[in-house]
Amino acid sequence: MSESTADETAVAPRFHPLVFNQDGDEVTVGRIDTGTFVALPADGAALLRKLVDGTPPPVAARWYADTYGESVDIAEFAADLDELGFLLADGEAPAAPMRLRWTRLAAVLFSPVAAVLYVALLAAWVWVTLTGDDLAPTYHHLFFTHYMSVVMVTMFLGQLPLVLLHEAAHALAGRRLGLPSKLSLSRRLYFLVFQTTLDGLVSVPRRKRFVPLLAGLFVDVGAMAVLTLLAAWLRDGGTVARTVAAIALGLAYLTLLRVVWQFWFFLQTDIYHLVVTILGCVDLHVTARAILANRWAAVRGRPRPHDPDLWHPRDQAVGRWYSVLIVLGYAFMIAVLVTSMVPAAGHAFGTVLGALFAGGESTGQFVDGLVFLFLSVGEIVLAGVLHLRERRRAGA
Repeated sequence: MSESTADETAVAPRFHPLVFNQDGDEVTVGRIDTGTFVALPADGAALLRKLVDGTPPPVAARWYADTYGESVDIAEFAADLDELGFLLADGEAPAAPMRLRWTRLAAVLFSPVAAVLYVALLAAWVWVTLTGDDLAPTYHHLFFTHYMSVVMVTMFLGQLPLVLLHEAAHALAGRRLGLPSKLSLSRRLYFLVFQTTLDGLVSVPRRKRFVPLLAGLFVDVGAMAVLTLLAAWLRDGGTVARTVAAIALGLAYLTLLRVVWQFWFFLQTDIYHLVVTILGCVDLHVTARAILANRWAAVRGRPRPHDPDLWHPRDQAVGRWYSVLIVLGYAFMIAVLVTSMVPAAGHAFGTVLGALFAGGESTGQFVDGLVFLFLSVGEIVLAGVLHLRERRRAGA
């Protein structure tokens, strides 16, 4: 048997379902079901397509040499693909196509008709805010009662469904594109946050990623509009109606703060992912942190802990100035914590503790103080627990 015949009769590798997305000079290839993706140069992606189409590895290697004028170690290439989880093991069946829920709802919510209704809602909100009395968001709206624990509990419970709506919007916008999603609880420095994982977003063309990335902000602005319009409708009613209106305005203000918080992109917020998508980066935050670690090692006269050759060229170029923004951003947040939040919290704690131990206070004020302390300390403790869990996972 000739060498050519032996090559053609070689067993072709079998693959899990893969997606290919051309993005500039590179092609993103990966598995939607596991969220595993890799950026390949155009020639590497073309070679992978040959193998996926059933071409035996020796034949694919010969085709690559004839097409690009250089040889390729096809065995090493196949080993890398296997390490990524792209290859099927002997006797393994391909994963069944994923069945995603809520795709019809996603198609309706992100349709042109829904966009027109959304613009009309925002127009009504702007008109009511400009013409109404004291409807513009302000921190005064938070204090609808002198019982601080009632304010904290009401605002906390009221924000939970709004935060979940924010994340659900990301997930639904991804489901509209056929992408799976995962919702989890995490933290950003001293903030507790929900976050949606949409690893498969890199598998779709860049122009289709903007709606899933901005869907949460769209919902936040829409929620502010609905809450403000609700307050405008109820504020002249009875006692219950006026209370609901006051709470709605407080929730609208907190929602505005969450919108502003998204622009602290060094915390990997929605705006960060939007910037990364526009700039064509792959893993900017990780690369920027590695750049900072190398700079710190150089200052101390130690070897670099990270190899720059492993970084994506675009991440490396942008990471030089983005790493500076990370330091400045965290410094600003810590400064806000030390100069504003800590003194304010100290004053609040001192007032509450003084009321608790001074005696003579009403039962309602005593319970209010205890609940305030519990809620204030609870979030810090939970953030600490999440931090320790992250460290354990990193160590493992």
